[in-house]
Amino acid sequence: MAKKRKRSSDALAPAAVEKPDDSAPERPERTLFGFKDSSDEPASKDAGPFFRNKEKVLITCSRRIIYRYRHLMQNVVSLLPHAKKDSKVESKQSKGSALNELVELRSCSSCLFFECRKQKDLYLWMVKSPAGPSVKFLVNAVHTMEELKLTGNHLKGSRPLLTFSSNFDQQPHWKLLKEMITQIFATPKDHRKAKPFHDHVFVFSIVDDHIWFRNYQISVPHNEIDKVDKGGLDKMTLVEVGP
Repeated sequence: MAKKRKRSSDALAPAAVEKPDDSAPERPERTLFGFKDSSDEPASKDAGPFFRNKEKVLITCSRRIIYRYRHLMQNVVSLLPHAKKDSKVESKQSKGSALNELVELRSCSSCLFFECRKQKDLYLWMVKSPAGPSVKFLVNAVHTMEELKLTGNHLKGSRPLLTFSSNFDQQPHWKLLKEMITQIFATPKDHRKAKPFHDHVFVFSIVDDHIWFRNYQISVPHNEIDKVDKGGLDKMTLVEVGP
């Protein structure tokens, strides 16, 4: 009679069949501009993170400021859509710490402080908070927009073009001032209060160790029917707006 054959213990087990994945695909990351798709990311991993300019400027003044300088401050506020206006600050020895605290509370990174002394002299503090640097200017030849009544006019909230004279690249302290002015007066791109085009120019020039500021409208004469093409830039003129 034949013996029963033993089954080998090392026989291969049948391969497990993988079930298809019925789960929903992973939701993309949500950003300020909607959902971020991974396919839109650049292929190179060496590219740095996206830089978003979040510059905000706090504009305030000291107490007992005269009406003319207050109107000048209001003109500057109207020129900078990324500026925030605050209440008056007492001009004392502790104004530095008070300004730093105000800048931090309003989530700003820069400050323009108009300080009036003896109801006569106007000093402008330009501050990068909290680590500095800070610059103090004596303001002369003040002409507000209400006094000038110039013919130039540009849209409120539009982004300006910043131009500097060649003197700013000659000495280190002028280079520092140029960088501070650029960061404070340049309107960030895609700011919620800014218009997405340029129609005026801020001109900063150095004459006799004084920084002179001018604001010009970019004017191009054309009719509603005849639009100016890109080659017709020679017809462009600058009309002063002020202050």
